[in-house]
Amino acid sequence: MRKFKTESKKLLDLMINSIYTNREIFLRELISNASDAVDKLYFKSLTDKSIQLSKDELGIRVSFDKDARTVTVSDSGLGMTKDDLDRNLGTIAHSDSMEFKAENGDMQGEDVDIIGQFGVGFYSSFMVASKVRVVSKAYGACEAWGWESDGVEGYSIEAAERAEHGTDVILTLKDNTDEDNYDTYLTEYGLKNLIKRYSNYVRYPIQMEVTKSRELPKPEDAGDDYVPQYEDYTEVETINSMIPIWKRRKSEVTQEEYDEFYKTDFHDFSDPARTISVHAEGSLSYDALLFVPGRAPFDLYSKDYQKGLALYSSNVLIMEKCEELLPDYYNFVRGVVDSQDLQLNISRETLQHNSQLRAIAKKIEKKITSDLENMRDNDREGYEAFFESFGRGLKYGIYSSYGMQKDPLAGLLLFFSAKQDKLVTLAEYVEAMSEGQESIYYAVGESVERLNKMPIVKTVLGKGFDVLLCTQDVDEFCFTAMRDFGGDENGEGAKELKNVATGDLDLATEEEKKDAEEVTKDNEDLFKSLKEALGDSVTKVVVSARLTDAPACITTEGPVSLEMEKILSQGPDGDDIKSQRVLELNAKHPVFETLKAAQDSGDADKVKLYADLLYNQALLVEGMSIDDPVAFAQNVAKLMA
Repeated sequence: MRKFKTESKKLLDLMINSIYTNREIFLRELISNASDAVDKLYFKSLTDKSIQLSKDELGIRVSFDKDARTVTVSDSGLGMTKDDLDRNLGTIAHSDSMEFKAENGDMQGEDVDIIGQFGVGFYSSFMVASKVRVVSKAYGACEAWGWESDGVEGYSIEAAERAEHGTDVILTLKDNTDEDNYDTYLTEYGLKNLIKRYSNYVRYPIQMEVTKSRELPKPEDAGDDYVPQYEDYTEVETINSMIPIWKRRKSEVTQEEYDEFYKTDFHDFSDPARTISVHAEGSLSYDALLFVPGRAPFDLYSKDYQKGLALYSSNVLIMEKCEELLPDYYNFVRGVVDSQDLQLNISRETLQHNSQLRAIAKKIEKKITSDLENMRDNDREGYEAFFESFGRGLKYGIYSSYGMQKDPLAGLLLFFSAKQDKLVTLAEYVEAMSEGQESIYYAVGESVERLNKMPIVKTVLGKGFDVLLCTQDVDEFCFTAMRDFGGDENGEGAKELKNVATGDLDLATEEEKKDAEEVTKDNEDLFKSLKEALGDSVTKVVVSARLTDAPACITTEGPVSLEMEKILSQGPDGDDIKSQRVLELNAKHPVFETLKAAQDSGDADKVKLYADLLYNQALLVEGMSIDDPVAFAQNVAKLMA
């Protein structure tokens, strides 16, 4: 028995219990080591003419013995001598692969891609195994050697038997416990699943003997009631796909192949709406294959939804969903990113340095934006279908970033145009603006049909200006964060975004403003009485310069509009969030004359009745609930009596 050094024992204990968080990656690590061993031999065959072999002779084999509780990973690679076993497996964190890469780095290319870096992946075996035996025969050697350890005190090395060059790693699995079921790794399904999940794109074939079923020939004397008989048989099958589709040029892959990969790997029954293939070379090289789904997943807007792209390094899965690769507003994008330049941490489960990942994420974000812009400009019908599913997230991206992301995202937004009767971009709205128009006008409500009937929308349209009809709860928050749209890089020429139901739209002519001032002055007592009747429900009652055929409307002052109040009231602190409401009266409407008559006659009760009716009626038009529906109904009945 050769003892592990004291520091090696401590490191081994750390390896088994701390560095790896997921036991099932042991197979990924062993297959990666096997792939490295095969790569080394193939590399030598390219540089040493005395080594005669073809790539077809190289591969990896995985098998299990349920009775003996063993899992074996075999390769036909370079193999190890007795000294290699002692140096590579007896010294923890010594990486022969790292040395190989350092010595031959300039000569590596697409044909050779050494994965190993830290010399610790092998020891992940002890997370699931009570004993590990390694039998290896170096290429060209006459004898094989066996290394064995329980991962506690030390290891032994002795002569062994192996017919051909290569290495067998034989794991004797631990017994099951109440918490851990190691029998999972002693099934055909369990091992195939791990191979496909983590090592599907290792460049060499990973083979297993699998059980299949076939129908037996029908006996000649079988009657009409014969029931087909079947038998099980075993066959060696290549489990992994080897060549990842994302490393192939787009010109070499059909859309049908992309669609099939997407539906299989991302468990969707619909074809993707867009496929984006990226091959970047330079200071940071990576391959990416991205998909915009054809429909939104059912849980897209739930708290349980997890965004992210599958992250690979040298064809080996590192993370199933790397969140850092996508901003939240592109959380619907699915796909993979593969880069051999990433600096992984020792466990290969997370990244050591995030600067490279951030650089890739930034480039991917730009690529997605560019592709969506292309879709918007060249496939409008498809883009409108995409926006119906995912537009809310783009709007939320602007709001949640306090407008910082409006430059890349604002151009992707679509809104319904009241004037053009279709969905338009903000750029298309600006392009169609009337001469002299300085603002982009929008209205927010429950539906396009309802917004089209709003008095203030009709007024703005009557002035010759278009109104964007916004029906999603995030719309107004998005516009509030944006504040304006367009203009140059200094903001010159930008168009302010204005809600038609808030603030001063400044649509009235000078004559209309003068008339409103005169009416206000002449009816000062009436407006005072109306304000007293409504109390704290409104901040003031004024003459409207924006109404045409409606008797009254509710507008707001300050940052909170009626729609915002409606949405925010659904939260835990909703009762504390109130808009500053203003009751605007149409002085040209017959109702105003009725109000004046009641005021002139000194009938305070009737003035209060009219005030309540007009206020609640205006709220209903805005789609707001009224505080006391019973009282409102009684007031209507009282007026009719």
